[in-house]
Amino acid sequence: MLPQMTGRQRYRANALIKKLCANYIDGNCLLLDDGESCVCVQSISYSLLCKYFRNAVLPADPVLEAEILGTHPEKCVSCGKPIIKKGNRKKYCEKCAEIIYKRQQAEYARKKRAESKNRS
Repeated sequence: MLPQMTGRQRYRANALIKKLCANYIDGNCLLLDDGESCVCVQSISYSLLCKYFRNAVLPADPVLEAEILGTHPEKCVSCGKPIIKKGNRKKYCEKCAEIIYKRQQAEYARKKRAESKNRS
């Protein structure tokens, strides 16, 4: 069974389609175009019909994706921003993950320098 959207979710999904979908032009879908213009089926439906939308456009809004698909978004440990976990190890949003990684690398380098000084 296809996931269903509420009116508010559909409104947000349509905004995403208009803003980010590479196949959406003036209300028509390029993927369905066979010489005649064809209306974008995702923009007029309350179901998730378009695979391109589901795989490429919807992940841009993790909160909406979680609401529609019925998963619960986790929160970033550092800033509290909602994230979609695709595995057990993810606990930071992309922005915080970059900052934490740089801190860890600096700490690792600091420890290495301290060890080399102690050996000499």
